[in-house]
Formats: sequence, C-alpha cells, structure tokens
Amino acid sequence: MKPQRSQTSPDSTPADLINQHCADILASPTMGIEARCIQHGTTSVLEHSVAVAAMAITLATRCHIAVDEQALTRGSLLHDYFLYDWHDPEPWHRLHGFRHPFIACDNAIRDFGIGTHEQSMIRTHMFPLVPLPPTTREAWLLCIADKIVATGETVEGFHDRIASRKEARA
Repeated sequence: MKPQRSQTSPDSTPADLINQHCADILASPTMGIEARCIQHGTTSVLEHSVAVAAMAITLATRCHIAVDEQALTRGSLLHDYFLYDWHDPEPWHRLHGFRHPFIACDNAIRDFGIGTHEQSMIRTHMFPLVPLPPTTREAWLLCIADKIVATGETVEGFHDRIASRKEARA
C-alpha cells in the first residue's frame, strides 16, 4: 500500500505535529529511559529524537515535499529508540553505530506496533555508515535531519567541554 502523502500544513508547527502524531509515544514510560541516556554532547536521546523529528518536518515544509506526515513524525521520533546508554563500557556497545538502527526498530515494533514504512525509515537512518540507503522521501528526510541535528549537538558538546576547561583553569 502506498503511503498517503501531502504537503505539511504551514499553519502547524513541528511541535504541534509531534504532539498530534506521537502523544502515545511521548507518554510511554520508556521515554524516561531516553530522557536519562545521553546521545551527543550533553543532549539526551529523547531531546535528540524530538529535535530530529522537528527538523525532518521543517525540511519537508520548507522544501515543499509531500510526505506521509504521520510516518515521518513517528519514524523520526523513534529512530534512536534503542533504550540503553551506549556510553556504558559494554563490549557490544562498540558497534553501536552499526547495530542501533535494528535494535531501535525491533523495540519500536514491540512497543508501538509501527508499520513497514516507519521500520524502513529507522533501519536506514544511519546511511552511509550502515550501507542500506533510504528508499522513501520520509526516510531520506530522517537521514538528513539526523545528520544536521547530530552535527549541531556534537559541536555544541565540544564547545561546552572547551568552555568548562577554560573555567577550570581560571
């Protein structure tokens, strides 16, 4: 079945669409795990996931790309739903970048019953590190949004560390 695609409403903010399509996800107790685990710099996995969903919606809106709004929003919010702190020194965490899309997808299927469209988005969001290219416009938007947001978070984390080192020396 082909996804139902349309232009995102310019009158709706990304926050409006995330709340509209993802209230059940945001209310889930497992979001507490995402809120406690750090993703990049000082940003939690939950903060990162919400920022990526907002960025994907913003890209679709500004570029006038017709999308399946619900799939874009839910797949983007769940793209890093791996539910562990990858900074813990567990041996299997060394391959986090390669494995987490599949772990996140399995968790999202189990907890939210996501469909094949969202599954594909989640599994391919780490392209090109994981050599599975996105196959839909929603998956490409997620892939690009994730890289934009992750780069900003990482740079901000470096900046924060440099600033704290300067403060410690003063």
